[in-house]
Amino acid sequence: MTFEGFPHDAADFYAELELDNSTGFWQAQRERYETAVRRPMTALLDALEEEFGPGKVFRPHRDVRFSADKSPYKTHQGGYVTTGSRTGWYAEVSADGFRLGGGCYQMEPAVLAAYRKDVAGPRGVELERLVGELRETGWEVDGDRLKTAPRGFARDHERIDLLRHRTISAMRWIEDADIVTTSRLVEQVRTDWRAVTPLLDWLRPVVGA
Repeated sequence: MTFEGFPHDAADFYAELELDNSTGFWQAQRERYETAVRRPMTALLDALEEEFGPGKVFRPHRDVRFSADKSPYKTHQGGYVTTGSRTGWYAEVSADGFRLGGGCYQMEPAVLAAYRKDVAGPRGVELERLVGELRETGWEVDGDRLKTAPRGFARDHERIDLLRHRTISAMRWIEDADIVTTSRLVEQVRTDWRAVTPLLDWLRPVVGA
């Protein structure tokens, strides 16, 4: 299937799902989801596979076992290409539009300790530079973070902002509908994924094995 863009109905579908997140709505609109959301996301990842590797389209159902919110369906569709067990590139369509990026989305205690050791050491200078450049060019570098300094590090550490991270990623929105709804999105995603690749390259030796 050739990627031709996400139709406007993809955003409309999720806007309606946010209002009626029920099995009844989903079953009645399932073909609409397949046509406007899942097939285009699959085609987008397929178009990028030669350069970035095979992608995964996430399942639409939420894991509600440990959540107070029991709504059964995600209100976005994510696609992911892994560069390691914890790092990769990401794309997402929702009622808010289309966003993309890359980073590390999970760090177990031992991995997190290794990440912080590198941040505090000489390699941390390079990460600080990469994050600064991404932010200067419009990327939002964020993630799950501690509210204070992690144990063993001073609150005034020169890289305390990076040390507080428990996950870290760079994300941005593609706000031009003339790109999102056409085949031009493939090249935009390609360009932006290349822009976050240096962050993934820094992370991979520490967290991506």
